[in-house]
This record gives sequence, structure tokens and C-alpha cells, in this order.
Amino acid sequence: MDQNILEVDNLHVSFKTRNGAVPAVRGVSFTLKKGETLAIVGESGSGKSVTAKSIMQLLPKQNTVIPDGAIRYEGKDMLKFSKKEIQAVRGSDISMVFQDPMTSLNPTMKIGKQIMEGLSRHTALTKKQARQRAKEMLELVGIPNPESRLDAYPHQFSGGMRQRVVIAIALACNPKILIADEPTTALDVTIQAQILRLMRNLQEKMDTGIILITHDLGVVANMADRVAVMYAGEVVEQGTLDEIFYRPQHPYTLGLLRSMPNLDASRAEPLIPIPGSPPDPSALGTGCPFAARCPYTMKVCHDYNPGAIAMSETQAVRCWLHDERTPAGHVPAEIKEGRRSAEEAAAEAEGVTA
Repeated sequence: MDQNILEVDNLHVSFKTRNGAVPAVRGVSFTLKKGETLAIVGESGSGKSVTAKSIMQLLPKQNTVIPDGAIRYEGKDMLKFSKKEIQAVRGSDISMVFQDPMTSLNPTMKIGKQIMEGLSRHTALTKKQARQRAKEMLELVGIPNPESRLDAYPHQFSGGMRQRVVIAIALACNPKILIADEPTTALDVTIQAQILRLMRNLQEKMDTGIILITHDLGVVANMADRVAVMYAGEVVEQGTLDEIFYRPQHPYTLGLLRSMPNLDASRAEPLIPIPGSPPDPSALGTGCPFAARCPYTMKVCHDYNPGAIAMSETQAVRCWLHDERTPAGHVPAEIKEGRRSAEEAAAEAEGVTA
């Protein structure tokens, strides 16, 4: 897990409208290592799925603009790939599991044929070998009677079984990267746990790098090695799982964690929601996009958007609270504690007594 298999660098994505270009992704950067799980979290409309589809180049060409940035897979910029080159990578080296398995599967095609389709395109397997591989994939994802199920149609499967089929299709060619876009949203808790366990087991067997897109922090806690928190098209904070959950440095990350139910809390204790709504991407100002909802906002927050500030080798945050010019009395206690922990960890890494 030392070498980056995927690097997204300063990615910008906009959509053409009658009123001009609307930015959906604004300067997103992150990396993924082999065998690692990166979770991308945030509210609906924060740019998570657009980022994922940009990697796969599945956004509509006629109204999508990518004015800046790079998406490097094994050192090569995929944004410069020809149509033939991206088709060779998509489904083979990089696969994607979409939110709704019913709309991801062709209702008129048998399950076996849908799994074999990618194998026929990306491998030299014969039809008989491809069918055998499809059977093995159904076994791998835990579908009983795989031989007979190859000849079944999607409507003959339950929601959880369909999601397993979608994962089987995505993993059939042994991809190096799996992008899972809300893979458990439409599933009940029991099936959700089974799908997450399945993805974890398959990752261990195949050493696949996973990008997990979700708004469920419980799923993140069970799956992720690192977390990127997105808001209004930007990564406002990223770090290891422990850093994000135990030392959050951005008010939005704090808000997400506070809004989670706590089993140890009293029933009379209310959840703390994040007030307001995400901003309209077509009407973003020059300041921090979270300023209107932030309980710690300052005048500078409305005027200028902060850059990324490194808190440690693995954690970075975009927030004026971490600027050296911010009065100490304005920084909330939770962030002060997290900042101190990060400084102590950095000092320990350097062999210095903090």
C-alpha cells in the first residue's frame, strides 16, 4: 500500500446550462493506494458521484466541461485517453457499482450473459470459459445455485441478490480499482452488513483499491482506511479514519458526526442537525461555501475561500479557524483538542517530546 494506484489532482467539473457553466466539482484532490479503501462522504449534491463518474468518464460529453485537473491511473492521465483507451480500462482495470442495482442491470438479459459481456470484451476467454467464470463470480458473491441462476433475469432476484450480481459484474475482470457509489442505500440493515462484509472479503482476496461513496458514517467506520469529506464540490477535510472520527478539524465534519445517533445518549437528548441547506452551485460566492451554516463563521469566511492547511502528514483541512491569524478564543474546544492531538502526533513522529 505504498504506491498510489490512482491520483485525482485539482479536478474541476462543470455542467453547461442556459445560464452558463455550473461548477459541480471544484479543485478536488485525493489519492488511492492498492488494497486501500477511501470513503468519500458528504450530503447529497456535494459532488461525490460526479467525481466518481469523472474517473470512469461516464458523464455526458455534450454538456460536461472539465477545464482543469488530472486523473492519473498508474501514472497516466486518463483525461487524455482516447475513446478506445478509456474503454479498455473501464470495466477491466476500473469498475463501478452504482446506487440502484435494478437500473444498473438490463431487465431483458439473463444474468449470466450480463456477467459474460465484460469478460468477452476484456479477456480472451471462450464462451464456455466465460460462462464458467460467471458461475464462479456468482459463487464468490454468495448466490446459491449459481449454475441455474445464470439463466435467470434480474426481476427474479431480491434487492440484495441484485446488488451482489452488480458486484459480481464489477469484479469479474479482477479490477485494480472498484468505485462503489452508495452500494447499500436501498438495502435493509441485514443485507447491508452482508454486502459490506462481501466487499471487504473480496478486497482481501483480490487486493482491490476501493473508493466508497456514501453519506452513512456507520458504513464509513466499518470499511474505510481514509476519509475525504466533500461539501459544495470541494474536499473540505481528509485524513485517516481515526483522524476524521476522533480529531475532526472542520466545522462541517463536526456537524456530520454530531448528527449521528449515539446509543449511549439519553432518549431525551435531541440530535444536533446542521442548520440550513447546501448552497446553490450556480450562485457560489467568493467565500467559504459552508460560511452560511457554520456556527463559528468570521467575516473573512464570507469574503475568501480558505486553502488546504496540512494538520499532519495524512490530514488536511480547508478552514480559516486554522489560520495562524485567527484569535485563539474563536476556535471551538473540539477543534482545539484535535489540533493539539495532531501537533503531539507530529512531534512524536519527529522524535520530539511535545
